[in-house]
Amino acid sequence: MRKHPVIFGIFLLFLIVIVFFLLVYVLGSSTDDRRSFALDNKVGIVKVEGFIGDTRDVLEQLNQFGRDDTIKAVVLRIDSPGGGVASSQEIYEAVIALKKKKKVVTSMGSVAASGGYMIACATDKIVANPGTMTGSISAVMHFANAEALLKKLGLKASVVKSGKFKDIGSPVREMTSEERALIQELVDDIYDQFLDMVARDRKIPKENLRKIADGRIFTGRQAQKLGLVDYLGDMGYAVTLAGEISGIKGKPEVVYPKKKGSRFWDYFFREMFTALELQMRGKAEQFNGILYLSPIVDHN
Repeated sequence: MRKHPVIFGIFLLFLIVIVFFLLVYVLGSSTDDRRSFALDNKVGIVKVEGFIGDTRDVLEQLNQFGRDDTIKAVVLRIDSPGGGVASSQEIYEAVIALKKKKKVVTSMGSVAASGGYMIACATDKIVANPGTMTGSISAVMHFANAEALLKKLGLKASVVKSGKFKDIGSPVREMTSEERALIQELVDDIYDQFLDMVARDRKIPKENLRKIADGRIFTGRQAQKLGLVDYLGDMGYAVTLAGEISGIKGKPEVVYPKKKGSRFWDYFFREMFTALELQMRGKAEQFNGILYLSPIVDHN
């Protein structure tokens, strides 16, 4: 039976594409394996970028480098205005745990403020660019009141609740003085936890720290003068510093977290749809609750 030339050509082209992607996948995996068995001293890079919300990737990367004996030090590259309180604290505690095994240095990017700064405090040394925006040691909780708008639309809201504070922060009515006092106590306690971390890690008396920890931001150069960062420099300087304090001789080898192992088809389709996924994500992540978040970033 004769083969149809068009069908055969399409099949051959499809087979070539599959073989090509398979070769790329295998070569990439083998390269990662060779690097993992190298005996050279390495400095691992973990990035904390954007709004601090979902911490799973960062925590896994920190754990991965913590288990790797060829990684002698870790540089935490922070470019974030902060984010969720619990999320920031989770990464902070993970860095504290990692620091018991190896040296950790922060490299601040354009912004490392509020929750981003908190995480930096957990590391052995902090390196900022002179123009880095940092600080914003504070806590904030946002509420909106749409009561006037609802009245203009002729709408009225009703609520049935089991306790007088159950609908605290409701957008359909004004907050009572008692509710405001309760929320203020909550924010003050979250803020006090932040102060404790910075005072302990940066060795700054808490009362002295409180004078500048009112939400204001600083450049990297200003922060160094205040004792909030240790050195001025770029990421390359942070890598060199991490190598020096961890005892690495010569220029350190920089490595990034290895991607999780996956099947060929997972790899194939992930690469195809990455761009689409990024577009669907939108420009910002929405988050409700108390935040360690700098006001210098538009989070609308």
